[in-house]
Amino acid sequence: MDWTSFLWFAAALILLLLLERWIHRHLQGTMLLLTGDPDIAVWLYAIPLLPGVALHEISHAIAGWLLGARVGRISILPARSEGRVQLGFVPVEKMGMLRTALVGLAPLVVGCLVLVLIGFKGLQLGTAIDALVEQDWLSLIDGLREVVQAPGMWIWAYLAFAISNTMLPSRSDMRAWPVIALFLAIVAGLVVLLDLGSTLMGPLVGMLRWLAVACGLTVLIDLPFALTILVLEMAMGRLKGMRVEYG
Repeated sequence: MDWTSFLWFAAALILLLLLERWIHRHLQGTMLLLTGDPDIAVWLYAIPLLPGVALHEISHAIAGWLLGARVGRISILPARSEGRVQLGFVPVEKMGMLRTALVGLAPLVVGCLVLVLIGFKGLQLGTAIDALVEQDWLSLIDGLREVVQAPGMWIWAYLAFAISNTMLPSRSDMRAWPVIALFLAIVAGLVVLLDLGSTLMGPLVGMLRWLAVACGLTVLIDLPFALTILVLEMAMGRLKGMRVEYG
């Protein structure tokens, strides 16, 4: 049993989610420095993430509906809740622990699938990902050239940024890390079960490799946005002689 693909996927996913946490905090801090008004800063912080917020809440709603829960009206407008910014909300009827966990997990699962579709269909990452998996560096250059030349590349990159930075379960979806651990446990369980002579093992390993590289490349997409946020935050801080303290 080869666990390499699973471990690479787990590491890439955790790195992506840690970067997501950083971007959320510093994007909000940058907007606060820019406007000096907490209410306006919340809206400016939320607007770039709106496509991902919509996908996040719709994922909760669909999962709740499929599991037989009553689902309320979806909101994708930012609001303050208990000293924190809530980017969106959808009320779902309380259920047992397992079904609640599955509803909380839905945005992460859907987000990963949509990122794969964006990478494969939008950014045309297929050649680059195959080259990385095979460690064929010459083909990787050709693959990256295809990405740069992909129609609407910047739009797809922006959508990948918005979705990757909103697919992590929120605090109200239980606690983020236990839900992520459940997700990885389910994937690991599939790896173990499908290793028992199943013909699906090969495709699963291929998908895990694809997801690992897709998450890694999503981190690379996020990095220029994170660097831009950092530069803007530092520039605004120097200009105004202020800095944001993150607890």
